[in-house]
Amino acid sequence: MALWRIRATVDDRPGYLSVLTASLALRSVNILAVQVHTTEEGAVDDFLVDAPDALTEADLMAAVVKGRGRDAFVARAEAEGLADQPTRGLALAGRLVHEPDSLGESLAALLDATDVRWRPASASDFPGFHGGRMTLIDPAGGCLEVLRALPAFTPAEFARAQALVEVAASVHRLQREQVSLLLPDGSELVLRPAGPDDLPAVRDLHEECSPATLRHRYPGGVPGDARLRRLLEPSRGVTLLAVAPGGSVAAMATLLVEGDLGEATVLVEDDWQRRGLGTVLLRRLHAHAERAGLGAVVAHIASDNVAMLRTLRRLGAHAFERDGAMVSVTMPAARETPAPSA
Repeated sequence: MALWRIRATVDDRPGYLSVLTASLALRSVNILAVQVHTTEEGAVDDFLVDAPDALTEADLMAAVVKGRGRDAFVARAEAEGLADQPTRGLALAGRLVHEPDSLGESLAALLDATDVRWRPASASDFPGFHGGRMTLIDPAGGCLEVLRALPAFTPAEFARAQALVEVAASVHRLQREQVSLLLPDGSELVLRPAGPDDLPAVRDLHEECSPATLRHRYPGGVPGDARLRRLLEPSRGVTLLAVAPGGSVAAMATLLVEGDLGEATVLVEDDWQRRGLGTVLLRRLHAHAERAGLGAVVAHIASDNVAMLRTLRRLGAHAFERDGAMVSVTMPAARETPAPSA
């Protein structure tokens, strides 16, 4: 027995697919997997089949035509084709997360393409496909042309390719947002957005902090895992992590957004305090609020947290309202528009 790939267009009418499969069955062809691509010309059925060794490409083509298949494509297949399409797509997406520069190779594997070419983008370039040529926008810049002699690309394949490009774009965005941070004392950390996979490291950060540090950050008590997960992925804001050499989290800063107001919070592990890290994180949150068009950023600080209150004053906070043991500090976030000259 031998593996073959068969693709043919079939009228999208009741019973027509069964005619094609019956024609293949008469040749002792066993269908291992099938995908259906909807197109304007009809349903494109993509089969992975196991056929007797004696059958040739011409034999299989004749069986397809007898089964009312049009625009048929028949070619030998490899064992890798036994993997179902969702599993294949997820595996390639996982590869992109670890190897962002492998987008071209991943697209070739996803689409069984013969070539993927990069070229500079022009104003006339738009994602799309025609026949055996597909154009995609490279998240790293330029365009990718995916080429395949036969069969022609389908809308379903274009949608899969676009989804893979989106994964690559997300990885590139994260890389751009990740920066190296050099503190005044010469210490170097990596500053990056947080994600759901950071929960164990963030939990370790909280365990390393002293009770006094945790009380300043969480007057109502240290949150559990459920709340920490929400803090790692705020719906409209951002959470930043400062990662020390070795991978431990030295600090986290969160901007929660409600309306046009942002609430900033910072937690710095005791050994990293008084080294300028909190100031850097607050500046980053303030810049994010400014880009998001928020009107102001507020921070609720324990009244005995003198260092943080002093930092906020240096960053431009002008409104301090005390309520018992807490002080609410407000910093304008929107850029001030110069008054028109008379």
